[in-house]
Amino acid sequence: MTETIQNIVEEIRNNRSFLLTTHEGPDGDAVGSTLALASILRKSGKDVVVHYRDPLPDLYAFLPGSDSVHAHIPDRDFDVAFVMDIGELRRAGSEFCSFRRIGKTINLDHHLACENFGYLNFIDPAAAATGVLVYRIASSLAYRIDTETALCLYVSIITDTGSFRYSNANREAFTIAGEMIECGVNAWDVAEQLYENQPRKRLELLARCLPTLEIIKGGLAASVTVTLDMYAATGANAELTDGFVNYPRSIRGVEVAIFFRQLEEGRVKVGFRSKGKVNVAVFSAAMGGGGHHNAAGCTVVGTIAEVKAQVYALVDTVL
Repeated sequence: MTETIQNIVEEIRNNRSFLLTTHEGPDGDAVGSTLALASILRKSGKDVVVHYRDPLPDLYAFLPGSDSVHAHIPDRDFDVAFVMDIGELRRAGSEFCSFRRIGKTINLDHHLACENFGYLNFIDPAAAATGVLVYRIASSLAYRIDTETALCLYVSIITDTGSFRYSNANREAFTIAGEMIECGVNAWDVAEQLYENQPRKRLELLARCLPTLEIIKGGLAASVTVTLDMYAATGANAELTDGFVNYPRSIRGVEVAIFFRQLEEGRVKVGFRSKGKVNVAVFSAAMGGGGHHNAAGCTVVGTIAEVKAQVYALVDTVL
């Protein structure tokens, strides 16, 4: 792994133009890690473009560099592309996957089951977040982390560890977060931005979501659901459902939480969360998805009722 980091450092030093991207529906780690690496590269004199397939969530608009994210890839050459926190290359979107003006691709990830699609693949499932890998690269570059970069790295780690509540909140995660505080990050300011700054629409959507709570498998699993009708009634969107799956997971005795989110008529996104005893990646993999031991997901064709029946049958079999 040390050799891989050194190879990445050499690619950074020897090249000038970089394209950075991540998965659809970017979360805190995806945004924080890409913007942190973009900051490091730009302040090292590099030419950098950050591209997301989907819009950057408003929740992370306070992060430095968030206003420079491209919805489309400029039609030009890039020496190196960093593909980050993605698991499967297809999740970067068709525009990136069909783009041919890239010299080399470097894969940075901490998913347990990640495709080795890069010229270099820096994958460490023991890392709490992809931002941790960016931190290691910065250290090998002897890059002096400033407050802006530190803020992005801190958000990457705090969001992917559930504010240090998840099992991936290891010593390295706490150590790096502490260093970012020393670099000037204000922990309360970040917490206020992430957790005390909700739009009213999110609470209205949550109020409609919680009554859908279903307890199954004798209390070992529970689910909640968001439908297209709920979006229409509240004016909310999918971005505002982030964290909804944590409500069923918080129930005493529940080991597996499931979140059903209707994408369109006949298509449902299913998110799985575990408290640690159950590997929910097994569920998502069985339905064509992917993810981690404690967090995984998939997209299933069918009505809400049909998809629930499939998922509940699978959960019943596995548990």
